[in-house]
Amino acid sequence: MTRILGIDPGLQRTGFGVIDIEGSTLRYVASGTISTLELARGNLPGRIKLIYEGVAEVKRRYQPQSASVEIVFVNVNPQSTLLLGQARGAALAALVSDDLPVAEYTALQMKKAVVGHGLASKGQIQEMVMRLLKLPGPPGKDAADALGLAITHAHAGRSFEALVGANTPRSHAQFKAGRTY
Repeated sequence: MTRILGIDPGLQRTGFGVIDIEGSTLRYVASGTISTLELARGNLPGRIKLIYEGVAEVKRRYQPQSASVEIVFVNVNPQSTLLLGQARGAALAALVSDDLPVAEYTALQMKKAVVGHGLASKGQIQEMVMRLLKLPGPPGKDAADALGLAITHAHAGRSFEALVGANTPRSHAQFKAGRTY
């Protein structure tokens, strides 16, 4: 059995999702969000700290063997992209602080893996995650994206592990289907 933690980074809400995979069977473990909304909008250092500590706590509590994080692309607003990148950096730092292997996937890759097409809506992702993990109801949007990233890694992870195994432990490799460190 392998436990995978998915992270959907966001400055206001960072989604997390934890699944177990045994053979081809996926099992839901936990999901939720790390919210920074109680802090002032201008308190960027406080928000980054909260994201780092929240992801570190989720990692400690659920003890995953690997993690997956969404790759951020430049949006229409460069300032928003920079802020999102800082939130993502805080989440990545918390994940790799104990050498947890981290894979990265784009939103398009996750949507294709979970729903079957890259233009899927948030509602479609929630519905498919609910079905794939046999949940009683749809998870929240951020948690659904995080669970989707974990599911994507569960399907693609075996291929990546074989490729990463050929590299030295700290080397970087870029693969067509995503990035793995």
